[in-house]
Amino acid sequence: MHSDIAGETRAEPGFVGRFLARIHLPLDDPFAVVGLIIYAIFIAMAIFADQLATHDPLEILFTSDYQLAADRRPGQDGFILGTTSLGRDIYSQLIYGSRSALLIGITAAFMVAVIGTVVGLLAGYFRGWIDIVLMRAADIAFGIPFLPFVIVLSAFLEPSIWNVVFAMAMILWRDTGRVIRSQVLTLRTRAYIDAARVAGSSDLKIVFRHIAPNILPLSFLYGTIAIGWAILTEAAISFLGFGDPETISWGYMLQDAYASQALSTGGYYWFVPPGICIVLVVVAGFFISRGYEEILFPKLKE
Repeated sequence: MHSDIAGETRAEPGFVGRFLARIHLPLDDPFAVVGLIIYAIFIAMAIFADQLATHDPLEILFTSDYQLAADRRPGQDGFILGTTSLGRDIYSQLIYGSRSALLIGITAAFMVAVIGTVVGLLAGYFRGWIDIVLMRAADIAFGIPFLPFVIVLSAFLEPSIWNVVFAMAMILWRDTGRVIRSQVLTLRTRAYIDAARVAGSSDLKIVFRHIAPNILPLSFLYGTIAIGWAILTEAAISFLGFGDPETISWGYMLQDAYASQALSTGGYYWFVPPGICIVLVVVAGFFISRGYEEILFPKLKE
């Protein structure tokens, strides 16, 4: 409890309060603002996909005279971005692809951030055999090539977008865990941590109540980077043919266009839009991480 000037008491802010105080959007950085706007657009696209899309993305369409509506150019017969060689609406696939991209990106980023943060907290604070075991696990994760690991995992498991999430959770926590650990090593020696020990706080309470809120910006930094990694990985896996054929994603669109030789036939309207969307989402994540870097390291502004 704390006392203000008027003598009234107010409760010490809890974990959620300190979380909100530490995590604030980097609105001072123009690049971060652009990244947030890009994310907002794609999130709105994913939420309102049912209203924005004009057709079922997997539906094979026909013209009014019962001819297959295949290889239609943008604007032809009312198709905004044209159709595929099987008569599927490219615009609708692009809209629905945002759902898969954001689902994979946000879920994988959350898993990577949570696992890496917990590992870094435990290893940096407790040290000893806990630190040795967790850091050796990180060394093993660093020695596993990421993309070949995902390909092998996808080949043995049923095709699913969750293969990418599972693979990222198993491998990419290593970077977050190492950086969080190094930060915790400095925080555990601060005076307020010693004061918490003297006050009788348990080790777990110190870790998750006093140290964790101070390293959350780092977790968010690596989380935003992981979003781009996840979307790129899913696109690569789908392009190589290991994706889920029942799930529309931007990587699925690229693979479908490649298999149908859209490049040689001049079907740029087929593979350029999903490629641009992938680039925009990945770039947006790096823009936001750039803003968080300047919050964590103010000297970068100089």
